[in-house]
Amino acid sequence: MAERVLFTRPSFTLPSQAQPSPTTTMASTATAAIAAARIIPSATALSSSSSRSFFSSSSASRSSLKCLHLRSSPRISHLFVNQRRAEVRVSSGGYARVSAPKSFASDPDQLKSAREDIKELLRTKFCHPILIRMGWHDAGTYNKNIEEWPQRGGANGSLRFEIELKHAANAGLVNALKLLQPIKDKYAGVTYADLFQLAGATAVEEAGGPKIPMKYGRVDVSAPEQCPEEGRLPDAGPPAPADHLRQVFYRMGLNDKEIVALSGAHTLGRSRPERSGWGKPETKYTKDGPGAPGGQSWTVQWLKFDNSYFKDIKEKRDEDLLVLPTDAALFEDPSFKVYAEKYAEDQVAFFNDYAEAHAKLSNLGAKFDPPEGIVLDTSPKPQAEKFEAAKYSSGKRELSDAMKQKIRSEYEAIGGSPDKPLQSNYFLNIMIVIAVLALLTSLLGN
Repeated sequence: MAERVLFTRPSFTLPSQAQPSPTTTMASTATAAIAAARIIPSATALSSSSSRSFFSSSSASRSSLKCLHLRSSPRISHLFVNQRRAEVRVSSGGYARVSAPKSFASDPDQLKSAREDIKELLRTKFCHPILIRMGWHDAGTYNKNIEEWPQRGGANGSLRFEIELKHAANAGLVNALKLLQPIKDKYAGVTYADLFQLAGATAVEEAGGPKIPMKYGRVDVSAPEQCPEEGRLPDAGPPAPADHLRQVFYRMGLNDKEIVALSGAHTLGRSRPERSGWGKPETKYTKDGPGAPGGQSWTVQWLKFDNSYFKDIKEKRDEDLLVLPTDAALFEDPSFKVYAEKYAEDQVAFFNDYAEAHAKLSNLGAKFDPPEGIVLDTSPKPQAEKFEAAKYSSGKRELSDAMKQKIRSEYEAIGGSPDKPLQSNYFLNIMIVIAVLALLTSLLGN
């Protein structure tokens, strides 16, 4: 993040007797102003939540993007997240540099507030699919064979720059950026990398999908020169769809099960031919919205997260539902088919595997600060059930199996065993027996 200064100076220790000249002060102020400026692409009019394949590209019908323009932020930009705040204070003895407390890449409280704003955005704009796609495409450039950050790609916020937004696979995502930019402006303590992943996970959950075990604290890249080269994302219609999916996803470190599980997110969204070259202009399921009408969806209820994608792809009975070559491959390739068949029959299994795969994808290539990440939803460990005699007593002579197990557990907890007496003195054993008999008498109503 940008440096915060009183008597703004570059980030090095000032001589104790140095006095800032007006020229120096003006120059430093200009430097801070430049750091605060945020470069964002101008966007075309907002589209609806409909989007083409989360991970797909095509040579046909590419959306053109306008030039960049400068826009000042009401707050100091959080663009350079790996820098720490520092300030120069004046004292009677001259100047001294004072380091501010260490902060992480993203502020946990601001992340929570941003999540609530994203939920409201989803309720009003029905933009679940395009927000998921934004997060996936920021993370999906990861190359496990490259160790250096950010050259390895992944979830690092690079998708906010025009050079990457203009990649063919990212057509239309400028609209997702424009949806999220006001939230970024409001919460300067949240990195773009975190915001993109927070939006995607929240969209899945708000559409009825599983809870994603997310963590945050991703560091942003600082310049468009750090964007990955084009060509790392999957294509929707390659000559050998299954081989292509493996080539792309194996490069990220994902396996066949994760490929199929992630494909299930196409239960949300629509494909628009003017962007991707795939799908119909509209169908009976999309002609009335919600959001801007049009496009072709993979499922009937294309804003509901469930396992209907696998069911519909398997049956292929409805011509108004989209089936891309990479979708059909899930039931044609022997290894993929095992998981696709399973998910078509078992939504719980799909949700469990999807949540795990989504979280893994969202972490690919990211550099975390703190290294262990930030978890927003920390639930306390479940407490052991408190023993209540009335809960186990039915008023009958015969004890329930649960009560028998409870007594046995209590006995074994102090060293007892069904096969031998306690390793203690005789009188203690007698007292324990009396206590157990008293408990049984009370429970049985004698």
